[in-house]
Amino acid sequence: MKILVLADVENRGLWDFYEKSKTEDIDLIISCGDLNPDYLQFLVTMTSLPLLYVRGNHDKKYDHNPPLGCIPIDDTIYNFRGLRILGLGGSMRYHDGTDMYTESEMRHRISKLRKRMMMTGGFDLLVTHAPAAGYGDMEDLPHRGFQCFNTLIEKWRPKYMVHGHVHKEYGHFVRSRTHETGCSIINAYDAYVLEVSDDEHPPYGKTGSPLYDMYISITGKGRQ
Repeated sequence: MKILVLADVENRGLWDFYEKSKTEDIDLIISCGDLNPDYLQFLVTMTSLPLLYVRGNHDKKYDHNPPLGCIPIDDTIYNFRGLRILGLGGSMRYHDGTDMYTESEMRHRISKLRKRMMMTGGFDLLVTHAPAAGYGDMEDLPHRGFQCFNTLIEKWRPKYMVHGHVHKEYGHFVRSRTHETGCSIINAYDAYVLEVSDDEHPPYGKTGSPLYDMYISITGKGRQ
């Protein structure tokens, strides 16, 4: 499975100079936040691919102009062909505003998902806007990562995490890092193609959680 992950800046090669060949082998698109909703709508229209997104700290505009045709995954787990994707957008709170959270507030968001994670048997891909503390974050408060993301990864052992928020221009950009658990952490700034093999997630409808497997088998959600 090939996933086109995006964050923070609109890639001109995927918008102003779009060519169908650039996305013809892509299965899924994921936005990690802070992107123009028109850009996301354009990609959905041109590719006819499902596009999942979490909100960044500059996405208040989505309140009145959401990216039509795209699927918000904040605070939920979305199943795509067996790949269980957990979304937690937003950044560290550095002033009053939307899509910003203190460490305690983000930890509370995660705790509200505990039952869902137990039902799904965990998740395979964590999608955030902010990084995990110590893995590509910065020392200033606006770009500090969340420690609770580390706790989440340590408990559920996902194969991948993708995030944005820390731009290449900030000076210490690293595209890929490895968490101490073995989780591959990808900074999705601009655009990147993540390849996930079939053996890195359960087959569709075979997570081992009877209730969840029955639910997705009946509804057919994420089978496309």
